[in-house]
Amino acid sequence: MAPSTPGIRLLPNAITVLAMSAGLSAVQFAIVGMWGAAVGAIAAAALLDGLDGRIARMLDATSKMGAELDSLADAISFGVAPALVIYIWQFEGDRGGWVVALVFAVCMVLRLARFNTLLDVDQPPYAKEFFVGVPAPAGGLLLLLPLILEEQIGRPGWWSSVPVVVVWTVAVALLLVSRIPTLSVKSIKVPPRAVAPLLVMVALLGAAIITYPLAALIAAMVFYLGHLPYSVRRYLWLAKHPEAWEVPAADRRAIRRAHGVANRRLGLHQPLRGRVAGAALRVARLPRRNGVDPTRYAVDTGPRRRNWRKLGLRRNQPPKDPGQD
Repeated sequence: MAPSTPGIRLLPNAITVLAMSAGLSAVQFAIVGMWGAAVGAIAAAALLDGLDGRIARMLDATSKMGAELDSLADAISFGVAPALVIYIWQFEGDRGGWVVALVFAVCMVLRLARFNTLLDVDQPPYAKEFFVGVPAPAGGLLLLLPLILEEQIGRPGWWSSVPVVVVWTVAVALLLVSRIPTLSVKSIKVPPRAVAPLLVMVALLGAAIITYPLAALIAAMVFYLGHLPYSVRRYLWLAKHPEAWEVPAADRRAIRRAHGVANRRLGLHQPLRGRVAGAALRVARLPRRNGVDPTRYAVDTGPRRRNWRKLGLRRNQPPKDPGQD
């Protein structure tokens, strides 16, 4: 690809600056009490943040300055701005509330710093499909969920009370700096036969956002939180199956089905827990004596009577003689 002209190389950075301006504008909207506009400004910053990197790669206009500018803009748009919006909305004048807002902003900066350091670390191929922790745009929008709920419902409630907002802010901050793997949209590949249905879904989503913007944001954030267990499960499965690291999604499904069928045929189940499982494992490790498998006669009345209690089993009593009654 031919090198980009200076004007083309400026375009991704201009989009990043627009995203930062949108995030800072949310603070001004919050100061004048325009809460819906504040939420919309941060959502616009998230949308622009998702475009600048893709446009830079498409135009071959990536640069070190652009990467640094993107991190600084994310820290302002999704760390400082949402924290200030929440503080103005719920904690204005409260020192404890200011501490909570600072915790969120600091965790956002730490999350971005870790993301930058991981770019230079060698990782397995499947790791590029996941973020470490919740990404910055999602974290900034998740923080505003109590405010969005109040704006959508039209009245305050338990979801917007001070204790709930404090707990929610700290929880989102912990998700930012956590090691939970979350799916990266950049790695999702759409098969050709799914393009048309996907475009229809995008049209419906766009109509929902235009018609019911706050409700669409709430649904998107609830869906995002619901995907976290699936993301963790997928990450752990890929870590155990190197043969699926660099194959298409259809081949991964075939590998998963093949493993499932093999486990069912072998009659494999999850291991037992507790004392019985531990004792059974010890018996299985006993050496074979005179060609006899000890696991076949793990329970007997011979010299290993002391193993009855270890196995958690009760000894079979011999039947009583009727003449002894």
